[in-house]
Amino acid sequence: MKSKHLKTLNLVFSRPTPAGVKWPDVLALLIAMGASVSQREGSRVAIELFGQIKVMHRPHPSPDMDKAAVASLRQWFEDNGARP
Repeated sequence: MKSKHLKTLNLVFSRPTPAGVKWPDVLALLIAMGASVSQREGSRVAIELFGQIKVMHRPHPSPDMDKAAVASLRQWFEDNGARP
């Protein structure tokens, strides 16, 4: 994993939940972790990782994920044993 991906992973796990996590950085992290990403209807994106499919909304018009989305992603990682 590149240092940029590790930085993004650490940002996702930081407390309090950050508000400025960039969607392209998270997408790059997920792909580096072996995820398969596919576009769904509208702004939905399906992420297949850990043998599961998680559907998230691509933020728009800003590339920044909101705190709830970051917290949901962190919980998904924790539930599947992925930690920085």
